[in-house]
Amino acid sequence: MTSLSSRPVVRLITTIFVLSSTLLAACGQRGNEEVSQAEPEEATHSPAMPSDVIPTFSTDSIARKGFFYVGGEYVGDPPIMGGQMYVDVWQPHEITQPYPVLIFHGNGQTGVDWQQTPDGRAGWAYYLIEQGYVVYMVDYPARGRSTYIPERFADGVHGGLGIRTAEQLETIWTNVEEKGNFPLNDNHTQWPGEGKPGDPIFDNFIKTQVQFAGESTRLARLAAMELLDEIGPVVLLTHSQGGGVGFGVADGRPGQVKGLITVEPGGPQIGRVSTADVAYTGGAANSWGPVNYPLTYDPPVDDPSELITYLEAEAGQTGEVPCYLQEEPARQLINMKEIPVLSISADGTYHRVFDACIPKWLNQAGVKTDFVRLEDVGISGNGHMMMLELNSDDIIEFIHKWIQENVS
Repeated sequence: MTSLSSRPVVRLITTIFVLSSTLLAACGQRGNEEVSQAEPEEATHSPAMPSDVIPTFSTDSIARKGFFYVGGEYVGDPPIMGGQMYVDVWQPHEITQPYPVLIFHGNGQTGVDWQQTPDGRAGWAYYLIEQGYVVYMVDYPARGRSTYIPERFADGVHGGLGIRTAEQLETIWTNVEEKGNFPLNDNHTQWPGEGKPGDPIFDNFIKTQVQFAGESTRLARLAAMELLDEIGPVVLLTHSQGGGVGFGVADGRPGQVKGLITVEPGGPQIGRVSTADVAYTGGAANSWGPVNYPLTYDPPVDDPSELITYLEAEAGQTGEVPCYLQEEPARQLINMKEIPVLSISADGTYHRVFDACIPKWLNQAGVKTDFVRLEDVGISGNGHMMMLELNSDDIIEFIHKWIQENVS
């Protein structure tokens, strides 16, 4: 029997023997190759872990995260707070990019669009974190986690409400092969799942849809300019309705915007347009060019009627509409002339019919804008909600490369 005093010696000898045997075995199996690190033991399963139906992804690249609000003022009697905007911030372990990315979402959307796809993959925000960007994501006032104030309490400060139906989502974003009514709907192949009610991925997606109030984007512009005063300079990344927010923020805080990426911004500019086979009959036109509110032109414009325009004789490509442009000499968007802009459009989106128009307007107004049809850079099959689709990483990788080459 081994005495108590000899046990440490036995343990030491045993340990040396085991380590020596392990090293010899590794050398025999791999020759001169470097011995790999041992795989960590799998974590013991706990009943507290999320079930398989709850999508999660690793956040190893995030060092810190938080949320805060910007903007807002007291309204009504008795007073309540209105107009504040919710902001998420994610910080990587190592910040390698000189400017953070501030992301504006589309109509009826919130900042969750950037965090995770409806089929459970990490979203664009996490890709940007992996590239060393600090990322800010907002929910517009009266949207998502930014409190909506009912009209009866605040004299209609947020305007009327709207929300998209399942039928509308299928028709324009998720099930366009069956229900789409635009020229390129047959190209749409990248939506994950069936894109219709009853499919778990679609059901997850429709649950992210929220109300949108009439005053939401105006309040968002005001709050976002206050945010840039705190965190700028930034690179703006906008989607759909967020394009209009981004243009206004760039015009209002030009020194704080180093680059602007706009993914299928709302349009078209100036007026509704159509051809024999393509028509756009959407909402109110953007009477100030890329937006429907005043921008800073040179010579100055006090009323949009002072923008003298004409309609192109024909569109640039099949499936697109001709665009309104200014009569020369074109008034210049002087506050945005030093901001490089990227505008992208997918080849399976209803937006394609007019997506070329805002970039044409911007370039004519002195704003250097790259317009990229994604199929021209080898990315195909996407619709308007491309950040949620199967090849979403390919698109944000392209955007990241553009930032590296164009933003200084």
